[in-house]
Amino acid sequence: MSITVIFFLGLLVALIGVIPPGLLNMTAARISLKEGAGRGITFSSGVCIVVFAQTYIAAIFARYLSNRPDIVEILQRVAFVIFVLITIYFLILASKQDETKVEGAEIRSKQSRMFHGMFLSALNVFPIPYQAYMTITLASFGIMDFERISIITYVTGAAMGTFVMLYIYIFFFDKIKDKAFTSQKSMNYSIGIITGIVALVTFINILREL
Repeated sequence: MSITVIFFLGLLVALIGVIPPGLLNMTAARISLKEGAGRGITFSSGVCIVVFAQTYIAAIFARYLSNRPDIVEILQRVAFVIFVLITIYFLILASKQDETKVEGAEIRSKQSRMFHGMFLSALNVFPIPYQAYMTITLASFGIMDFERISIITYVTGAAMGTFVMLYIYIFFFDKIKDKAFTSQKSMNYSIGIITGIVALVTFINILREL
């Protein structure tokens, strides 16, 4: 598979994972509004440094698991059940939730925004299991392999995809902050839809291997 395709797959997978309003993208937007876009970009750069490392760890872990098809088979079924339950939970939660605006965390720290971004990103360990699962899935479809160049290309794309979404939040948050998109209800719907898509892909992959 072309490294260009692998790069954009990594970018797309990371982009999808960061779409729902969360701590990192809302903090980046908040910093930009309070301290300027430059500081928001610095914060985002710190986030992406850690995302690069997390995605690399995930890919290495996925490469190990790819040599253990018995474990992968079990994990696929467990992941399918988990993603279905998460999807149901967030869709039900969203349907019962009032439209409460997500204002984002109040930023008080005056330390380097890059280290601030690295710290918050390090606390968010979700990219590791998410990317490990996605790389295994892509490999199972024959879209990518676990050669060093493929891993580095994918990881670079993932870091860039994260940065692109944070960049979008930084420069467009002021326009969308009063829209329903930033409500907790819409956020839960977004998460539910994304996990539902991942669950569907997992189910298709399980059927292919039967």
